[in-house]
Amino acid sequence: MPLNQIKTYPDLLELVHLSEKERTISLRKIFDRDITGNDSFIFREKQIRPLKTDGELDLGRVFRHLTTEEVQDSEAGHKKRVFELHRSQRLHWLRPHIDETIEDKVIVFSVLEKKKKKQKIITYVYNVTQKYVVVLEPQRSGTDYYLLTAYYLNRDYGVKMMDKKLKKKLPDVS
Repeated sequence: MPLNQIKTYPDLLELVHLSEKERTISLRKIFDRDITGNDSFIFREKQIRPLKTDGELDLGRVFRHLTTEEVQDSEAGHKKRVFELHRSQRLHWLRPHIDETIEDKVIVFSVLEKKKKKQKIITYVYNVTQKYVVVLEPQRSGTDYYLLTAYYLNRDYGVKMMDKKLKKKLPDVS
């Protein structure tokens, strides 16, 4: 079994020495093990599903959000997604946060946020100890979640942003 597949929380995946193709293969195996092939990918008794694109579940989009970040392409004048090391090194952290099997200080809360001109409830699993965040969106039915993304707060504004969200948290987790 490849080295990265036996890594456990809070270890980081070893990706720097891999080529882009090897890195993608390694990350995809972890993604498939923990998400695609996980029939019990459930958070607090609610099934977690990827967002749909054109009526179809879009696992590729979820994988991109878990391993890349959006940046402004100054030459092309638009945003694009590029590999993000810190996010990718923590891909295998997603499952223990969803399963709630870690002992770090973790705060789970929901806030009402404006997304694409609509008010939506977003649920955060915020590991204060490791500065790691999982972002879920409750489905309208209230029975499932959409997995939006997960990332490491490696930017100066990251913890401040989460503190602002915590101040606006709803009384109940949705």
